[in-house]
Amino acid sequence: MRIAAARSEPTTPYTTNADGRGPAWSNSLFEDNAEFGLGMRIAWEKQHAEARRLLGLLRDEVGHDLTDALLAADQSSEVGLATQRALVIALKGVLAALLNPTATVAALLSLADELVDKSVWIVGGDGWAYDIGYGGLDHVLGSGRNVNILVLDTEVYSNTGGQASKATPRGATAKFATAGKSNPKKDLGVLAQAYGNVYVAQLAIGANQQQTVRAMQEAQAWPGPSLLIAYSTCIAHGIDMATSMSHQGEAVASGYWPLYRYRPGSEGSPLRLDSKAPTMPVRDFMANETRFSLLARANPARAEHLALLAQADVDERWHYYSQLAGLERALPVVKEDL
Repeated sequence: MRIAAARSEPTTPYTTNADGRGPAWSNSLFEDNAEFGLGMRIAWEKQHAEARRLLGLLRDEVGHDLTDALLAADQSSEVGLATQRALVIALKGVLAALLNPTATVAALLSLADELVDKSVWIVGGDGWAYDIGYGGLDHVLGSGRNVNILVLDTEVYSNTGGQASKATPRGATAKFATAGKSNPKKDLGVLAQAYGNVYVAQLAIGANQQQTVRAMQEAQAWPGPSLLIAYSTCIAHGIDMATSMSHQGEAVASGYWPLYRYRPGSEGSPLRLDSKAPTMPVRDFMANETRFSLLARANPARAEHLALLAQADVDERWHYYSQLAGLERALPVVKEDL
């Protein structure tokens, strides 16, 4: 696995397993994370193709059976990957034992590990994905390349102190945006679905762990671009962070954050709604976050107006997603007069 991340930290969560294997990772610049990750993918594809070419040239030296096994390996499962790694070890042994190694042999030895499939994940926040780096993100989605993109959506520029971004929802306050955002949040998932060949999922691990794991597995298996948008609680939301997981459950229950998976090529509708119709008013969810309640104290009339619009956003979005999912019901939730 190879990971590109849109930030620089003094520590990293990535490590190795019992076999000493783990992800190769690098932190890119904030604005070019998508392009950086795409470059990692293209570089590996070139190395992989060159390793296969060299292996073909050395078929007689390596042996036809080992060569054919390496070139025809099914690496779509963990078992297949483990088998290919074992074959690569065997290949290295054969090459190292050759009495008069040529430049071609040396080149294949240096690239042998690239015969094992690699998974590329591009990880970043909403400020990058929705805003500063959106042009690059869109380019990568449109490239058709096999990359997986994970957006940790805090709905605010968290790293720089909590400024509003295009992911900030209607009615939320932020630094330098204390009047409350007047327009709705950009729907990044729907924009990505428009390509028709991009796997898209919206998830919240605190609301449904099984759906999160399934979406990540499906994204990994999808041979083209995939986009996972994960609801991520943040200190800038003004909540007790110890309640992050249960709070994500309320986000889903109110319809504020519907869970879904868009699987291109699926029989019937490619969009599957994984959360139920909202069961609580969105204002009840918003009331538990300081970013919304600050406006209610400072300007009650504006807060009330934006809360009504936010509920209309939830109702309309659920109605639209229900239609895309091919559901019979278009399930209005909470109706309030604007």
